[in-house]
Amino acid sequence: MGWAALLAAALLAAPAAAQVVSARYDQPTTRHDHGVLGDAVEWGALELRLADGTIRRLVLPGTRVFEDTAPRLADLDGDGAPEVIVVESDLALGARLSIYGENGLIAATPFIGTRHRWLAPVGAADLDGDGRIEIALIDRPHLARILRIWRFEARRLTEIASIPGLTNHRIGDRSISGGLRDCGQSPELVLASPDWSRIVLARLTTDRIETRPTDLPATPTGFRRALGCRD
Repeated sequence: MGWAALLAAALLAAPAAAQVVSARYDQPTTRHDHGVLGDAVEWGALELRLADGTIRRLVLPGTRVFEDTAPRLADLDGDGAPEVIVVESDLALGARLSIYGENGLIAATPFIGTRHRWLAPVGAADLDGDGRIEIALIDRPHLARILRIWRFEARRLTEIASIPGLTNHRIGDRSISGGLRDCGQSPELVLASPDWSRIVLARLTTDRIETRPTDLPATPTGFRRALGCRD
C-alpha cells in the first residue's frame, strides 16, 4: 500500500480531533549549501493542518533544515491517524529520516554522520505482511546506494534489513524516482540499478531483502510502467 492509500485509510478511520490532514514545508532558507535537489533553498519549518482547522508550525533549530521534496502522510501505528514522514538534515551531521506528529518529533533514524550526506525515502507499508509498518529509504543514493528498511513499532524506528547496490535519485533532480507498488502479491519497492541502466524491484521477506532486475530502463517512462505493474 503506497502513501496515498495509507492516507486515505487513515482519513476514513481516524477521529477528527487532532488528526493531521495535510502538511507542507515553510520558511525557505539557504543556510544549508548542499543543493542536492537542484537549488540552494531548503526549509526551516514544517506546517501541519489539523482536522479542526488548527495550524501547527514546527520550527527547526538554525543548524537543521528539511532537505526534501514534500512531507509524506502515512498511518504508521495503526491508530487511524497519519504521521508525517520527512527528511531532516543537520548542517554538520547530514540527513536522517524523521517522523512527526501534531505535537512534534516522534522518532528518527540516526543522522548519517557527515555533512552533505543525504537519504531519499522510497515508501511506507507493511512490507512483509506481519501487520507492522516498515519504511524504506535509500541511504546516500549518489554514493553508498544502500537500501535500508526500518520498522516503526512502539513509537521507535528499528533497522531490520539492508542491501547495497540500489538508488532512486540523481544529484540535481527535483524529484525522487520510483516508489512502492503492490501488484497483487506483496508490496515491492521500485528502484534503479546503481548505473541507472534498468529498474530493479526489491521485496522484504522475513527481515531479508530479495531483489529482481527488470528489462525496463530507469527512465520516467520505465518507472511509470513499473509502478503501474506493466513490467
